[in-house]
Amino acid sequence: MTEPTPTTVLTVLTTADTPDLADALARGAVEARVAACAQINGPVTSVYRWEGAVETAREWQVLLKTTDRRYADLESWLTEAHPYDTPEIIATPVVRGSAAYLSWVAEETAP
Repeated sequence: MTEPTPTTVLTVLTTADTPDLADALARGAVEARVAACAQINGPVTSVYRWEGAVETAREWQVLLKTTDRRYADLESWLTEAHPYDTPEIIATPVVRGSAAYLSWVAEETAP
């Protein structure tokens, strides 16, 4: 008998230009079950190159927890819900964590 492959949990980072947008993205992703939870941190100062110029902006980071199986749905949801032309959407695998917490993330994001 083959053991089931454990679900990989991901943290997914995006940013927003207002605390209200950050809250809407966090809450909307959790309500859509494409993320189990989200944390909002900020404001942070972002320095980046956009359309040939170096810009500085005040932003709020949103860190979402999801699974590899739900990542494509979360990315699609964020792309549609986000007003930025090119929103930051970066996923990082969780390499270790509490088994109970990782199971909870998988359960809360199950379609």
